[in-house]
Amino acid sequence: MAERRLYDAAAKRDEKALHELLQQDPLLVNRVSYTSPNKTPLHIATIHGHLPFVEQILNQSPHLAEELDSQQSSALHVASAKGYVEILKKLLSAAPDMCLSRDSLGRNPLHLAAIKGHVQVLEVLLGMAPFTAGEKMDRGLSLLHLCVKFCQFEALKFLVPKMNELLNSKDDINGDTILHMAVRGKQIEAINFLLTVAELEVNALNLNGMTALDVLIQSKWDFRDSEIKESLKRAGALGASKTNTPLHNNSWKRLFQNQAEWLEKKKSALMVVASLIATMAFQVGVNPPGGVWQDDKVVDSQGNQTISDHTHQNHSAGYSIMASNEPEQYMLLYIVNTISFIASLSIILLLMSGLPIRQKFSMWILMVITWISITTIALTYLESTYSLIPPDADDSAVYVISQTVKVWIGLMALLLIGHTIRFIIRLVKKLRRILRTRQSRMVAGSAVLGNTVFGLKLFLVCISILTLVFLSVFIAFQCASDDA
Repeated sequence: MAERRLYDAAAKRDEKALHELLQQDPLLVNRVSYTSPNKTPLHIATIHGHLPFVEQILNQSPHLAEELDSQQSSALHVASAKGYVEILKKLLSAAPDMCLSRDSLGRNPLHLAAIKGHVQVLEVLLGMAPFTAGEKMDRGLSLLHLCVKFCQFEALKFLVPKMNELLNSKDDINGDTILHMAVRGKQIEAINFLLTVAELEVNALNLNGMTALDVLIQSKWDFRDSEIKESLKRAGALGASKTNTPLHNNSWKRLFQNQAEWLEKKKSALMVVASLIATMAFQVGVNPPGGVWQDDKVVDSQGNQTISDHTHQNHSAGYSIMASNEPEQYMLLYIVNTISFIASLSIILLLMSGLPIRQKFSMWILMVITWISITTIALTYLESTYSLIPPDADDSAVYVISQTVKVWIGLMALLLIGHTIRFIIRLVKKLRRILRTRQSRMVAGSAVLGNTVFGLKLFLVCISILTLVFLSVFIAFQCASDDA
């Protein structure tokens, strides 16, 4: 089979066999790229580091440089991980945008080069696509974090002068800077190098409220500890208790940081809750408070059957009694119950679609929809309760019910607004960081235009989010106030 022979030729670096196959079937490489469920011949040739074979394939089908395998890795990912600089350059010339492509673990080619410590590959990639330097992996790991985590000291020395803006960035796991991480790993060489960098914040706090010196003190004892401690103190390192930074703020940060991880573990429970709310809303929709008329009659104001004329009230079997007796209140009940039903279904759909909960924006969207679902089901309960209370009932009971629900909605609204403000602040900080990175690393004209468009889009997103939140809060309070 021709396809099999093509793969064998790639694995064996047999250029002659490749040439013969392409003479027999010029479209062979193109056809394999559409039928292969896994690695393409270009992946195979790159894995074996065979530059002439890679060149022949790219000359025949340059689009293969954009093909991904079952792990979402391109040939550029392979070349970066292997450290094949010349092959890397050929692949970049064929598909420069693949620098932004992420594999199934969220790694782009630059991340893989940092993990493997291939300095020459890092140099080429940063020269061709400098805007990728600020891209972080999942859990907020920057290129510098990866160099420290995988003990790639030479790569760290190469990157630090070029990436000062990431020198003090913190990961999303413990809020560690690269100094925290280096101290935890007892990497003396990396620590001594970092302490010579003027921009380094020696006493930065992580989410546990700990400085690098605190991390050292609380870590398992090692014979290198005394040398590391001496180096840190010479650089002015202090414990958290001496930095005059309130620790309770870090406790709150730690609490918020753990929400995504907690929610990831509770997805199944949230699915059950959303299904339960949807079921309740459905039941209220098809079986409204007070039930439905059981027959077709014409009745007067006292409920007595009479002849039909314009002064009497008609009703038909199967229609809501509440809709006939209290149409305005029934319409309000219908609206909030429908919102609750749709919001609950949306939660179920988002969870089933594989929503990346660990991303802050996705978590915020899910939180807003959950807030809407829970709040509107509470309003549905309030409206249903009102319709079932007799007209001669004690007004104090009605007042207590109304005020209790309103206070609860108020607390929920404050929680939502607090989360939204925090989300917007983080979004603005991220925008500023991206703008600084792009402005310093991209060509001036195109960078300014790209940053302007990006900033405008992000601004519109922020305005839309705030509008949605405050509109939902306003509607909730307006409904509660009308019922009082």
